[in-house]
Amino acid sequence: MFTGLIEKIGTLKETENNKGGTTLTIEHDMWKTAMSEGDSIAVNGVCFTVTGRTARSFTCDALDETLARTNLGSKKAGSPLNLERALRVGDQIGGHFVSGHVDGIAVLSFIKDAGRDKVLQFNCDSGLLNEMVLKGSVTCDGVSLTISSLSDTCFEVNVIPFSWANTTLAQLVEGGTVNIETDMLGKYVRRSISEVAKGQNLLNYDNLRKAGFIE
Repeated sequence: MFTGLIEKIGTLKETENNKGGTTLTIEHDMWKTAMSEGDSIAVNGVCFTVTGRTARSFTCDALDETLARTNLGSKKAGSPLNLERALRVGDQIGGHFVSGHVDGIAVLSFIKDAGRDKVLQFNCDSGLLNEMVLKGSVTCDGVSLTISSLSDTCFEVNVIPFSWANTTLAQLVEGGTVNIETDMLGKYVRRSISEVAKGQNLLNYDNLRKAGFIE
């Protein structure tokens, strides 16, 4: 589990193709507390398991499907990557709950200034947009952001100066892609409502009374 608050910007050092997958080697500044093999870490919002490490780098294995469904498959050596280590019991929870399971990719259509902030507009398919709500949370390349505008074809987020300076979002250009994870609570609510609608088991006073929840 993650929060979408980026801790470091790492750099893709190299990729090594293996049968059925790829090993990524990612360099970074030293952590205050060293990683261990088996730890979970989010790389551009994708949850990986650390398979090897040094003080300033780690390796992780990516399935072909992961590379095909995220923007990691297009990254070259030297590409910057957002890094966040998994939550531990007792950690402060900022941002929002992030699973590290990417739902799809969005394409940056423009960046504009809004006071000190940056406004980023992204286009993506309707399946992703249907799981978003205005003022709800969305994860873009692992960064927890609030949806400031939403339509049938695109959404916008505002990025504060701190996040702009401390994530890879500042290096995006128009036409670039980001990994998207929609709010997990919203996904569960949408699925529940969809299942109710399919069975015509509508949530109303009559059905609640029949089920014994109210007198």
